[in-house]
Amino acid sequence: MATIETLFSAETLHQRVRELGEQITHDYQQSDAPLLVVGVLKGATLFLADLVRCIGCPLEFDFVAISSYAGATQTSGEVRILKDLDIAVTGKHVLIVEDILDTGLTLKFSYLIESLLARHAKSVRVCVLLDKPSRRRVEVAVDYCGFQIEDRFVVGYGMDYAEQYRNLPYIGVVQSVS
Repeated sequence: MATIETLFSAETLHQRVRELGEQITHDYQQSDAPLLVVGVLKGATLFLADLVRCIGCPLEFDFVAISSYAGATQTSGEVRILKDLDIAVTGKHVLIVEDILDTGLTLKFSYLIESLLARHAKSVRVCVLLDKPSRRRVEVAVDYCGFQIEDRFVVGYGMDYAEQYRNLPYIGVVQSVS
């Protein structure tokens, strides 16, 4: 069992998600193309569910599954695409929603952004709940960011440790594992 210290309460998370939803609404409400919100499974699921309910303009959403962790607490550096999109992106503005950005490998080395542009997306932007800039190995442009954090291993609100703790309503820092 891990010892977990609260980093962001459920109330803090929901307030920030509402703010991000308002900003995204402002940016896309007069758009000349449909908005497709793409969640990166599994960690972004809860964030995406709350975020799309806070966006006040028409949208579709879909999911991709890519991984660079393989059950560990640190990225392996090897990225695998486990599930591709079911919805076509041609002519749409695409907003990638990710739970956490640390090394940048998942978004960049999966060629997710380049792949979406190659499929004729009108634009591709990135929204992350958490950003760990000190861990960056590949630069990724982030258009919307919930919080910047230090290099700490976090769980909750969709993020896991060995598939556990995703259901926590807050984000916590793993202090120790027994």
